[in-house]
Amino acid sequence: MSNFDVAHIREQGQQMIIVPLNSNFHFQTPTQRQATIDALQACARSARLAGRVVPVWLHAGSMYFIAPSQWRPFFQSLSWNDIMANINGTLTCTDR
Repeated sequence: MSNFDVAHIREQGQQMIIVPLNSNFHFQTPTQRQATIDALQACARSARLAGRVVPVWLHAGSMYFIAPSQWRPFFQSLSWNDIMANINGTLTCTDR
């Protein structure tokens, strides 16, 4: 089992499941990243969390994220501390 802190928020009329990840996520290939996102999304669905998973991570002092293009301005306005201050749950996923 893996546990992930999440910030489950509603912004711009959308449910967002923001998942801070380890900086190693930065070095994954696009295919690996998408597989991680898909697994987290499936886990969130199983936990009955509504919304879209958005991974965020720190690398070399900068915050990165993968989100729909219409959400980019919102995520670009956030700092890592903003996200961490909004953590309001834990997502527990079964390892495969």
